[in-house]
Amino acid sequence: MAVLQMQKISIYALKKDRKAILEYLQRRGVVEITDPETESGVFAQADTQQQRSLLEKNITAAGQAMEVLSGYAKGKKGLLSSFEGRRELTADQYEAAAARIPETRETAERILSLSREIAEGRAEIQRLQTQIDALSPWLSLDIPMQLKGTKRTRVFVGTLPEERTLEQVLTGLAEEAPKVSGIHAEILSTSADQTCLFVICGRKDAFAMEAALRGIGFSYPASPSDKPPKEQCEGLRARIAQAQDRIRRAEEEIRSFADKREDLEFLSDYESMRLEKYQVLGRLRQSRHTFIVEGYVPQREAAALERQLSDRYDAAVEIEPLSDQDDPPVLLENNAFAAPVEPVLESYSMPARGEVDPCTVMAVFYYVLFGLMLSDAAYGLIMVVGCGALLAKFRNMESGMKKTLQMFLYCGISTMFWGVMFGSYFGDVVDVVASTFFGKDVTIPPVWFIPVDEPMRLLVFSFLLGIIHLFAGLAMKLYQLCKAKQYKDALYDVIFWYLLVGGGIIYLLTMDMVVNMLGLGFQLPAAVGNVAAVFAAIGAVGIVFTAGRESRSPFKRLLKGLYGLYNISGYLSDILSYSRLLALGLATGVIASVFNQMGSMAGGGVAGAIVFILVFLIGHTLNIGINVLGAYVHTNRLQYVEFFGKFFEGGGRKFNPFSAKTKYYKIREEN
Repeated sequence: MAVLQMQKISIYALKKDRKAILEYLQRRGVVEITDPETESGVFAQADTQQQRSLLEKNITAAGQAMEVLSGYAKGKKGLLSSFEGRRELTADQYEAAAARIPETRETAERILSLSREIAEGRAEIQRLQTQIDALSPWLSLDIPMQLKGTKRTRVFVGTLPEERTLEQVLTGLAEEAPKVSGIHAEILSTSADQTCLFVICGRKDAFAMEAALRGIGFSYPASPSDKPPKEQCEGLRARIAQAQDRIRRAEEEIRSFADKREDLEFLSDYESMRLEKYQVLGRLRQSRHTFIVEGYVPQREAAALERQLSDRYDAAVEIEPLSDQDDPPVLLENNAFAAPVEPVLESYSMPARGEVDPCTVMAVFYYVLFGLMLSDAAYGLIMVVGCGALLAKFRNMESGMKKTLQMFLYCGISTMFWGVMFGSYFGDVVDVVASTFFGKDVTIPPVWFIPVDEPMRLLVFSFLLGIIHLFAGLAMKLYQLCKAKQYKDALYDVIFWYLLVGGGIIYLLTMDMVVNMLGLGFQLPAAVGNVAAVFAAIGAVGIVFTAGRESRSPFKRLLKGLYGLYNISGYLSDILSYSRLLALGLATGVIASVFNQMGSMAGGGVAGAIVFILVFLIGHTLNIGINVLGAYVHTNRLQYVEFFGKFFEGGGRKFNPFSAKTKYYKIREEN
């Protein structure tokens, strides 16, 4: 377990090398760049807002272009593509792809332009179709709707509200204009909302007829055309066909860019890297001819980085040890066994400055506790095979995903171990299958015991494991205090608690009531209990007189000491929390057995076998899913609350280097 030592780094270089140095640092990804600590009249910070806005626009355009392209030409991605990780590029491959960036930008813009053209075409089709729908009631009219008549006649084309019959129309007109004669009217179409009407009369009666029509609710069309409705509809349909043809050509052109998907992905990453670079550029101190980069670098990388910057770019590099005022980031380094639990630690908090990395100790308990909660050998084997196959197949997967799969791989091994110890293989599936389909009593005996038959034994073991876990947490605190040479605090805050809690537990094991209640097969001698009671008393007195040592008032010190002693109830609560090991361990086996019994209810034979297989697959899939999730959540809880609560404060800041934070590609810096 290790928190890598950090050092401060300052890079002084000529401005002409700024681009090359920043790109090199970005590819290396080992320097976290910080803001300048002091202001200087000689050095100033550049305003990069305009460049950043342009790059953000380009990133958005690339993303939208890929989204449009995916709608017309699906990428070849499998069900497990999320495990593949980013594709790797060498520096030469990166430069070759970067040379195509102008062309790729044009491709992205063209795809977006075609997408807009398609959207506009579809909107136009919708608008034209609306016009056709509006003309459909007038299709029987063979003259233009805006025709007003001839030299001797007057024509009226319009609508009446609601549905009317020709008789109702003529009656209404006769009532409104009784002196007008020679009227010809036709109903072109009717609906519940309106009646389309054609009326013709002599020009001398035009004024009176128009008044009569308005009297019965007549209104002219909103935008009459100089063409007959049928001819107008044919023109609109021709325009729709033209729009559909434009859309089809645009879609075909978009599909022709299917082979440009990787270039678009590179464009997105390239512009993202440039955006990150300009964000850093705006934070640097710069003069007319020089610039300064300040930040943190892992100590193991410092010498090589200094040498490479000096040799390549003739830059001056200054490496300094950390001071008490510095707030360095935290970078963890662990072996293959402990590194998988780093994401679990990071989700809680990174170690504060001076704290140790708890991952190695945490990993041991994490795997053991997880396996004990799931405790089925078959479930563990499924986890091991599944995670192992993914790790073997996708060797280029991202670090976070890889650590998670490795963690569940180790948890699966632990689950197999406890499953063998407790004789659980898909619950009691061997017993059920043997008795149901073969009429025989076959079972795989446990190496240790069956928890369902002896739950108290598992409960006692859970408490024992919990005590060891808590004492390991105290041991971590003892190590931290001794490392910081705070030996008195180590005595007051750790040793006294070891004496009190450990002595109290040993004393309880000498009592008949406790031994009988727990079903233990042994009882410690009374003499051992007396010695343990003395140690517990020493611990209690020590806690009372030292827990409030920061107070000057003797009275306050005593009160705080008594309150500190009351924390013994917290230890009791913590130990009882480990009963969840019993609860989840039993739940896995009992639920598995219930599904096995449900599957066997149809009896033997072919039909019974089919029912059993269906129930087995569905039931055990649900059981492993639910209980893996439960074991994960409760294992984290035991780490975060019980274990970390004894020594770990956290609050550290994760190392965030200036690097190529890309989505599709990663660049390998060649030595």
